[in-house]
Amino acid sequence: MKSRAQQVIEDCRSIAQLSEDPTNTTRTFLSAPMHDVHRLLGEQMLQIGMEVWLDAMGNLRGLYRDEVGRGARLLLGSHVDTVPAAGAYDGVLGVVLAIQLLRCLDRRSPGFDIEVVAFSEEEGVRFGLPFLGSRALTGEVDEELMQRRDANGISVEKAIRSFGLDPLQMAGAAMHPDTFGYVEFHIEQGPVLDSLSPASRTQASGVRNLGVVEAIAGQTRLDLRFVGEANHAGTTPMEMRRDALAGAAEWLLAVERVARSVADMVATVGEIEVRPDTANVIPGEAIVSLDLRHASDQQRGEALDQLVARARRIGQQRGLQVEARTRSERDAVAMNPVLTDQLERAVRATGSISRRLTSGAGHDAMVMAAKVPAAMLFLPSPGGISHHPDETVRVEDVQAALDAGLYFLDHLQRP
Repeated sequence: MKSRAQQVIEDCRSIAQLSEDPTNTTRTFLSAPMHDVHRLLGEQMLQIGMEVWLDAMGNLRGLYRDEVGRGARLLLGSHVDTVPAAGAYDGVLGVVLAIQLLRCLDRRSPGFDIEVVAFSEEEGVRFGLPFLGSRALTGEVDEELMQRRDANGISVEKAIRSFGLDPLQMAGAAMHPDTFGYVEFHIEQGPVLDSLSPASRTQASGVRNLGVVEAIAGQTRLDLRFVGEANHAGTTPMEMRRDALAGAAEWLLAVERVARSVADMVATVGEIEVRPDTANVIPGEAIVSLDLRHASDQQRGEALDQLVARARRIGQQRGLQVEARTRSERDAVAMNPVLTDQLERAVRATGSISRRLTSGAGHDAMVMAAKVPAAMLFLPSPGGISHHPDETVRVEDVQAALDAGLYFLDHLQRP
């Protein structure tokens, strides 16, 4: 007989086939395959007696009513959109696992209602803005957001209408006023849990590692523009050059040094634009990106100031102009300590090892946490791989998450 965990994995793989691109898993906000995802998940919700609906932002919602009828509500969920050429588990696993947990309850009363949310947009691929689904639940949708346009000039408002929904009903997407918490199950999308040695898992055979998230890291995205002078590569002496790319390259190494000097900080330069971008011309302009993340906003801010100051010093030494432009800034978000402690107890009570983590990636939980107590549980990502077709999970880890999740629901004390 197929185990609950095996069924979760098979369901995720089936959903991965519902894609805009026949060669890989790509499913953006309100794209045509979303209808199929909603149909598949909606049928599963109906089979276990849930009330099912689609809100005005395209979030699929399912309500499991407590037989006692006390009215208080816990939200479980994650997202069902993907990056291009994605794996099968990022986001989707959290929705499928939540539905499976309700099957495990087998209609017994948890003492509160449980709503499962399959958020329509977390990645921000189509409109360049993430968390549209969770923003709808927290009441953060305004006219500026609705008029934002994708690469084809289609606005969010028009996309909603084209999907068969009514943007004028957006207020109805807000979470129920008696909601007391939000819990999200997710793959780690990093190597920490998977890298733990067998010895750190204790000598017991088969003991699993699960991650209890304490905070979601704050993030700064910045563009640095180094401006020098383009000139002939063969006739300009080295000591007379104002090479913008050389200045940018020196700064890249400084980024690496600073990030390594602060515990748990990560910094990435992932984009480089060079002008005139010709083999025999000294670069006159170089624009580089910076993605800086840390759980402490203060430490992130101090590192950012240090890096911008270093860029300006490099500019002075090399005769370059330096401009810094902030693309976006997002504060760190702490998870609710009461729910987090209870998640940790559930992990330990069901025989797994609990590891406290900071999430370097953003999640719907960080938006929800602004309005309601939130918590997250991470499953290991084998090889640390995510946002890639090779992304996977182990059946033993999924089973451990189901065991912990069921214990959590059975013993939950509301914050």
